[in-house]
Amino acid sequence: MDQLTSMQVFRQVVDSGSFALAAQRLDISAPMASKHVAQLEKRLGARLLNRSSRHLSLTEAGQRWYAQSSQALEMLDAAAQEIGQHHQAPRGQLKISAPVWCATPRMAQILASYRARYPEVLVDIHLDNHKIDLATAGYDMALRAATEPAPHLIARPLCEVPFYLVAAPAYLQRTGHPQQPADLMRHAAVVPSYVATGPLQLSQGGRSVPLHLPPALLSDDSNLSLHAVRAGMGIGFLPGWLVDADVAQGQLVRVLPQWSALTVTLYAIYTSRRYLAPKVRSFIDWLSQELAGGGESSPPEKG
Repeated sequence: MDQLTSMQVFRQVVDSGSFALAAQRLDISAPMASKHVAQLEKRLGARLLNRSSRHLSLTEAGQRWYAQSSQALEMLDAAAQEIGQHHQAPRGQLKISAPVWCATPRMAQILASYRARYPEVLVDIHLDNHKIDLATAGYDMALRAATEPAPHLIARPLCEVPFYLVAAPAYLQRTGHPQQPADLMRHAAVVPSYVATGPLQLSQGGRSVPLHLPPALLSDDSNLSLHAVRAGMGIGFLPGWLVDADVAQGQLVRVLPQWSALTVTLYAIYTSRRYLAPKVRSFIDWLSQELAGGGESSPPEKG
């Protein structure tokens, strides 16, 4: 059996979670898919999958092989796609899901420069802090922020986005400046509902303390949260992308700036490595280039 084909079958089995689904997607029989994986295990001399009648899971060896073989297949797919599609210009409607806090001048500049470079692509971007299923909702890709993406997603890290504690100067003049994390308990807070559910911490010099923020407002709309903080409703816990300009202009003030809060990674998420449309690949590459140019790093793609 061809080892490259066996590698592709194994990756599809892991991605789909089923020999039957993998076989269907690759247009082969389920017994043939099982035979490919068995032959791969024999060649490697290691069991890659734990099998039961209802569940598949990767062994430790399988996890290592999946990570390394996926990267190799990704490189081969990209090379083949570049050769096969080098003459195709990106075009068509590109439907993207992104967090509300992406509605910033910085993102607008990136979209404008992308449009200038690829005028035949119409970006259709939907801002929503709720995660959606790309395939069923008809999206080409999504921008998602996470400390660690779900393992079943194809995710390319783009940049890091820190969250800051900020407040309007008038609010701090009225209530006083917190000097230590415990002081936050005496303040009202404007917290996005998508970060309010998890335990939050502040860290400094290897020391971590719980971040207690008694909420005055919960909202799944980051822009509304920003306006509430500007209006003096309380201390906000908001992404740097949304508040950096206000802090630079003095409209907002960092609270406890010597303490680090949450930092998430912005990922480009898409559904399939195979036959990635030029419009999707070009936009992800453009984002990676532009965000890296802004001072943030763009690590290698993860699967």
